[in-house]
Amino acid sequence: MNDDQNPRLIQQAATPVGTTEGYMPGFGNDFETEALPGALPQGMNSPQRANYGLYGEQLSGTPFTAPSRQNERTWCYRIRPSVKHSHRYEKIDLPYWKTAPHVIPDVTSLGQYRWSPVPHTDKPLTWLTGMRTMTTAGDVNTQTGMAAHIYLINASMADDYFYSADSEMLVVPQDGTLRFHTELGIIDIAPQEIAILPRGLVYRVEVMQGPARGFVCENYGQKYELPGRGPIGANCMANPRDFKTPVAAFEDRETPSTVTIKWCGQFHRTQIGHSPLDVVAWHGNYAPVKYDLKTYCPVGAILFDHPDPSIFTVLTAPSGLPGTANIDFVLFRERWLVAEDTFRPPWYHKNVMSELMGNIYGQYDAKPDGFAPGATSLHNMMLPHGPDRTAFERASKANLGPEKLDNTMSFMFETRFPQHLTQFAATEAPLQDNYIDCWSDLEKKFDGTPGKK
Repeated sequence: MNDDQNPRLIQQAATPVGTTEGYMPGFGNDFETEALPGALPQGMNSPQRANYGLYGEQLSGTPFTAPSRQNERTWCYRIRPSVKHSHRYEKIDLPYWKTAPHVIPDVTSLGQYRWSPVPHTDKPLTWLTGMRTMTTAGDVNTQTGMAAHIYLINASMADDYFYSADSEMLVVPQDGTLRFHTELGIIDIAPQEIAILPRGLVYRVEVMQGPARGFVCENYGQKYELPGRGPIGANCMANPRDFKTPVAAFEDRETPSTVTIKWCGQFHRTQIGHSPLDVVAWHGNYAPVKYDLKTYCPVGAILFDHPDPSIFTVLTAPSGLPGTANIDFVLFRERWLVAEDTFRPPWYHKNVMSELMGNIYGQYDAKPDGFAPGATSLHNMMLPHGPDRTAFERASKANLGPEKLDNTMSFMFETRFPQHLTQFAATEAPLQDNYIDCWSDLEKKFDGTPGKK
């Protein structure tokens, strides 16, 4: 039995009433949880002496003076304060993980691009060494923009831990199952689920079923929030109760460990003599969360036309400019199509936003060929895109009865900033050089005869 399996060394709170498998429901709630009875102070945050000899420490995700509705912080009661999880640092290199601004002069980001799934490898790869950056946007130093990554993982992080001071991480699995051991609890995610790991949260990643592959959106800006529903009202889209935050769990392990920090695009490592995942109890609203994409309730047109694709937004990270997101996370899942006299697939368009798409499973309706599960596409700002000829012809001639769009789940990382390709995306990832040709056989159908369709 190894340390990770020893119940004396890893303890998790009992599952509270109303939760499932050690999670608490809600998005942005004020939670409280303890792995040992009485570990959580009541009525105050910083007692003179905390129970069990614990240290009180606050983790702040926003400035202290942020408005109350935006203020995010969590009080942690831990075996050692975080300063004991930090020692002298040495800079290390993770050559495939890039950070904005990252513009390569000889790489052209102007274009419509698509990549086949990045293949698995037998080379041992962890969460850190298996990250492959595809695009970057904005500037991490001004806390704007994002990066889009593909991860390939076939090895667990044993006594290695990580946190990003640059960003919160939105994780979208496509293949395999991962377990995130975090300071605030344990999260398991599989394909058709997502997880959000806050900026500054320490964790390690274990492969439960592998090899694992998926997508990561690294958000340098304001935190993700649920989009405003406007006239849709209180229900549908992503409902807060379907988000799950883990109950408290801690490791009391005296073993040589490393902690790697991502800070302003650079990676630094420190050596310590114990596990840093030692939070026995916590309360607050700054915490990791998972979400089952199958609970997303899409809304659409029930007579004619269809709304903008923003109607499928699961989460948005504001930019400060109303209506213009730093990042939108958009989901295209199974749904019924019923609109009359309507071209139902996504229409042709140019957009001020830059769109990176990934396929989780099945077939995307606007691109029936070449966009396999695990594939990625990029349509940068103000570059035209839309259905290929096959999709156009089929949709233009279809008998428009009610139709179930089935066996499909794709997503989009959309940002207000142009997305710049990395060297990996331009030269190593399996780029489909012929993707631009998918529109080449679109026919001129113009007929000037009045009333002719």
